[in-house]
Amino acid sequence: MESGKAKPKARFSTRLPNGDYLQVAVWAGKTDPAAEVLNVQVRHMEDGEWTTAAKLAVYRAKDGSYTQLPDRPQPSLKTANKPLDQPDSSTIIE
Repeated sequence: MESGKAKPKARFSTRLPNGDYLQVAVWAGKTDPAAEVLNVQVRHMEDGEWTTAAKLAVYRAKDGSYTQLPDRPQPSLKTANKPLDQPDSSTIIE
């Protein structure tokens, strides 16, 4: 286990009928641990590399209000094409 590396509070994924993966992760807020960030991604295999086809991030404040976060720039190819973790049966959304 790497120390200092953030881990999501929850992570779920499922394989879509076309072979893409739908992933949802819940992260603690950086400045307010009572807040959360919901991160949703669709990952697609293209030319032998996993790429992010679509993404959405939503911030939930501790008062329960929701705000869509702006898109962040894509990470470098070194991290963008990292192999997708295969979900185990405990993380699959039916």
